[in-house]
Amino acid sequence: MPADGYVGALDIGTSSVRALLFDADARLVPGVEVHLPYAPRVALDGTYETDPEALFRMVTSAVDGLLHAAGPRRRSRLRAIGVSTFWHGLLAADAAGRALTPLYLWADTRAWRQAEDLKGKLDADAVHQRTGCLLHPSYWPAKLAWLPAEQPGLWRRRPRLLSFWDLVHQRLFGGPLTSISMASGTGLLELAGCTWDGDLLRFLDVKEAQLPEPGEAGRGLVREFAVRWPSLKDVPWVCAAGDGALANFGSSCVDPSQRALTVGTSGALRVLYAGLPERIPGGLWCYRLDRRRAVVGGSLSNGGNLFAWMTHNLTVERGTLERRLRRMRPVTTGLTFVPMLAGERSPGFASHATGSIAGLTQATTALDIVRAGLEAVAIEFGRVDRLLDEVLPGARRLVANGAGLLASPAWMQMMADAIGKPVAESKAKEASARGAAILALEHLGLVDGDPAHGAYTLQTARQEELYRLLVKERALSRVAGEDAE
Repeated sequence: MPADGYVGALDIGTSSVRALLFDADARLVPGVEVHLPYAPRVALDGTYETDPEALFRMVTSAVDGLLHAAGPRRRSRLRAIGVSTFWHGLLAADAAGRALTPLYLWADTRAWRQAEDLKGKLDADAVHQRTGCLLHPSYWPAKLAWLPAEQPGLWRRRPRLLSFWDLVHQRLFGGPLTSISMASGTGLLELAGCTWDGDLLRFLDVKEAQLPEPGEAGRGLVREFAVRWPSLKDVPWVCAAGDGALANFGSSCVDPSQRALTVGTSGALRVLYAGLPERIPGGLWCYRLDRRRAVVGGSLSNGGNLFAWMTHNLTVERGTLERRLRRMRPVTTGLTFVPMLAGERSPGFASHATGSIAGLTQATTALDIVRAGLEAVAIEFGRVDRLLDEVLPGARRLVANGAGLLASPAWMQMMADAIGKPVAESKAKEASARGAAILALEHLGLVDGDPAHGAYTLQTARQEELYRLLVKERALSRVAGEDAE
């Protein structure tokens, strides 16, 4: 790709769709950004879903906006599109790509009874080690055990079972295609071989033909979108990868020495590296970025959403909240907060967990509750970090990203205190989107990993060579001269 080429990045999250532009060195192009917020439908029965048709329209609108903001010159130099999106989403569709169900998101817990039932009928540890996923309502096995009871007529029709990006790909390119990354987040992929797990499919009465084919990229838009976006007509769109893995990739956390700590709506602590762990500890998951690289970590269902819930429902002055939180001493509220308002994933994966607060008195203030809630999330991350130490020890620091965390230095300090490791703010802006851009550049054959990290790797080699020449060899020469005397 010429040095003046660009890649677009779509970041499809559970609260917004964004489109950004990066240059050939994976640097964010300022002023070229589209941000379209939305809110999933939430109900007391555990519903957490959204309308796939409305979300698809947002994606196409985001692409429209990106092309307009890029302008004619940069638009003509777009070489690829990378995509970051959420793992675990599930919908049913017909062969023509029409959605037959809502899009069930990771936080939908209506399948918790089916998850508990599966634990009694399957070897839960064997499933965990094969697929990297636990038997929990976030993942597809529980949802696919729930869907036949919920919609038996639909199930008998054997619909296609897709993630949201699979549906988008079908509509843009004429057929569903998924990435190894997205497939690994379903709970149905056998990690070692990167193939659908036949034992699970048979148990769940799912045919492999109902699932999308794994692939890498689409090229050649269908007529409707080729006419709408002529500059993208023959540009490769790299199949979406999981936003968590891409957050590591985009913030240069690409080996066990650094862990990416992300807090957006939810939260996660992850390690990205080449290979697979010999054994995945209980309470952690393992997904793939691609066939070479895996990401091991834990996810919290409660992150920025808990912070938002507290500030929305409690009488706190937002303008001074950060300053007042910084003034409070650690763990002095007298409260014990179980921060599981959206259920629990790591480390306990209790399908039906709910939140609670103990220790309330007449002296308790709204600020006390907010501080206790944020500390509780930090403590949960500490539990995940200790599990990661068991399988991938040696992490020197955590790199923080995600708007929910970076907006609060006080919360970052709570994380460092509770986890017991330094927490540094990521210098990479828009880590997941940047990771998608780097993956697109890799697909084009232009980089092998983060170009900035690669540049420093090369410079390190140069510096070490110069050090050897100037310091070590000079020292040896001096010793030799002294011996001659």
